[in-house]
Amino acid sequence: MRFFRILLVVAVPVAAALAAWLLVRPPEVTVVSPGRGEAAEIVYATGVVEPRSWAKVAPLLRERIVELCNCEGESVERGAVLARLDSGQPEAALAELRARQRFARTEYERIAALVERRVASEQALDRARSELGQIEALIAGQQTRLESYVLRAPMNGIVLRQDGEVGEIADTGTVLFWVGEPKPLLVEADVNEEDIPRVAVGQRAVLKADAFPGQVLEAVVDSITPKGDPVAKTYRVRLALPDATPLRIGMTVEVNIIVRVSSDGVLVPTNVLRGNALFVMEDGVARRREVELGIRGASNTQVLSGLGEADRVIAPFPDNLADGAKVAEKKG
Repeated sequence: MRFFRILLVVAVPVAAALAAWLLVRPPEVTVVSPGRGEAAEIVYATGVVEPRSWAKVAPLLRERIVELCNCEGESVERGAVLARLDSGQPEAALAELRARQRFARTEYERIAALVERRVASEQALDRARSELGQIEALIAGQQTRLESYVLRAPMNGIVLRQDGEVGEIADTGTVLFWVGEPKPLLVEADVNEEDIPRVAVGQRAVLKADAFPGQVLEAVVDSITPKGDPVAKTYRVRLALPDATPLRIGMTVEVNIIVRVSSDGVLVPTNVLRGNALFVMEDGVARRREVELGIRGASNTQVLSGLGEADRVIAPFPDNLADGAKVAEKKG
């Protein structure tokens, strides 16, 4: 029992000394040196690859599909029939109108002959003429309506995609065909409204696509929509792709629009900064320093002044570190 008391008496001062040493020991920090390199200010967005010239073909009414061209990937001319919808009812209505037209025309001709012989009045002839004209107008409207049952190519091009099957009910507005030219291609991207003032036509952009991992693809800002989307708070930006691009229609891409580039600047990791302040280590002491910043990137930021290449910067920015506090460099 006495042995344990002696051991306890010895252990308590050792633990207290260790705790005191831990409390006064300077915190360890990671230190990095500024580097030199290219800094690029970018605007990030996501986009979809689309043809420059294309159109969607969708029915204007809900009806059953009775005929499809089966022409996906083939060239078509403007006006070519792509699909037909069931038009049995409107055709029957048209046949009835034409029967009424024949009767009305016969009646009109009969009354006109009677007028010549002064047996019928001009008023009767006017009524017959009016009835015939009304029926002819109904026939013209029904013929126009029947055209809605035929889906035609809106332009010369290639059927880029075809959906739907014979026998299915095509809903109003459901796209059944995409017709256009496979080249040239562009990327349609949505840029946040706070970034759009920095985007201009002609700026270079680099693209990344899951279909081509590790491959950086090129594009150029081609146009910017004058009116943005007030709900999504975005503006549509179109980027032209080179003819040799491996991207295909419908692929999604990450877009980095390069706003400006500095080819040889002093760079520090972006995570060493809070605003325009950072910490440097000088003779075992942390010194908070205000710097002038240039291009701020996702991983690196350019420092224009206030920092030398020989300075040792504490990274990341230490939230609880006070200016003038003692620090030790973390080893390894």
